[in-house]
Amino acid sequence: MIQWLLVPVAYLVGSISSAIIICRLLGLPDPRRQGSGNPGATNVMRIGGKKAAAITLLGDLLKGLIPVYIAKLMEMPAESLALTGLAAFLGHLYPVFFSFKGGKGVATSIGVLLGFSWLLGFAFIATWLLIYKVGKISSLSALVASILSPVYAWLIVGNIPIAAVSGMMMLLLLWRHKSNIQRLLAGEEG
Repeated sequence: MIQWLLVPVAYLVGSISSAIIICRLLGLPDPRRQGSGNPGATNVMRIGGKKAAAITLLGDLLKGLIPVYIAKLMEMPAESLALTGLAAFLGHLYPVFFSFKGGKGVATSIGVLLGFSWLLGFAFIATWLLIYKVGKISSLSALVASILSPVYAWLIVGNIPIAAVSGMMMLLLLWRHKSNIQRLLAGEEG
């Protein structure tokens, strides 16, 4: 019974917008109304600098990691663990506290993947860093790492529910980055 309570709690935790809270605390403009209009770390860096972005990134990562880690500590089955991670991720994308308009989900997905397996999360991060070092485009790095994450999940964790949720997060990340993909294809993404 308690495992099913963790799923809605994970969604509520995911719904806490680190970007909006950090911008308010630091006296910065609302990220939904500045820059790209996206309440995420990249946009916070545009409007508030590296420190604000780093805090936002950490907050978004933790809201994916903590619910999954708690589910792991409670020794929940893989299906419940996967649903908990998906709920936290969906909370970030569609936060109940902010009219269901959230960020793109990269940092929160990293937190979820780290919760599933430290090695899985680090595989995502290493891929992001490698692609960024070569291309210097954050969105491209996130997209490539996201596309590979279900493969990594299967190879590292070897669990169908975890790999399936990694695949669902990847599809949602691609959807949320559709404007970035269009700009990449047009050679306009920098």
